[in-house]
Amino acid sequence: MKFIESKEAPQAIGPYSQAVEVNGMIYTSGQIGLDEKGIMIASDVENQTHQVMKNLFYVLEAGGAHFNDVVKTTIFLADMDDFEKVNKIYAHYFGMHKPVRSTVAVKTLPKNALVEIDCIALASANVHF
Repeated sequence: MKFIESKEAPQAIGPYSQAVEVNGMIYTSGQIGLDEKGIMIASDVENQTHQVMKNLFYVLEAGGAHFNDVVKTTIFLADMDDFEKVNKIYAHYFGMHKPVRSTVAVKTLPKNALVEIDCIALASANVHF
């Protein structure tokens, strides 16, 4: 197991890692709209979602992966009414690449975030299944 860390993304706010690589796969922890200093960047779901996607980008990059290597994501929403807004921003970052995904509404998220996303990605473009 290899632990992955990016200084460009916020450090874990609990006893966990930003991501780990195991058997050619990268598993990220959920990212919320914190900047690299650990400060929530905005109170609206759109800006939080952009920050979440940037955080995931930096964590994946630290592991040698990119959004095109992502095979699965999970989106947690504090309010399912935000689904359309989050979906539009998510689609912007993934482009034509469409990993499998689950989206669920939750009662609350850490730091009262409005959105949290985690993902699973291939660790290297050389890995094929």
